Amino acid sequence: MKFFLLSDNVDTLVGMRLAGIEGVVVHKRHEVLEALEKAMHMEDVAIILMTTKLIETCPDVVSDLKLKMKRPLIVEIPDRHGSAKIGETIDRYVSEAIGVKL
Repeated sequence: MKFFLLSDNVDTLVGMRLAGIEGVVVHKRHEVLEALEKAMHMEDVAIILMTTKLIETCPDVVSDLKLKMKRPLIVEIPDRHGSAKIGETIDRYVSEAIGVKL
């Protein structure tokens, strides 16, 4: 099983490629959704890594997929352009999932 990266910048993609992780660079919402759909249907992909900025383009879709799909796992990763508030993002996902504000 493999990782696959959806990134909003080339630097993150190059770094992940050095670690053996393939991916694509996308910027607009429709590109993100199209690339995510393709990645979701790759049989050998177990984990999709997405930069914070890309998740912010379609949080409703990503949240829905995280809650409903068993595979692949979608993981948010910060990058140099992203926010350092990853803890707040995790709190928001947990709050949405269980219906209780943390």
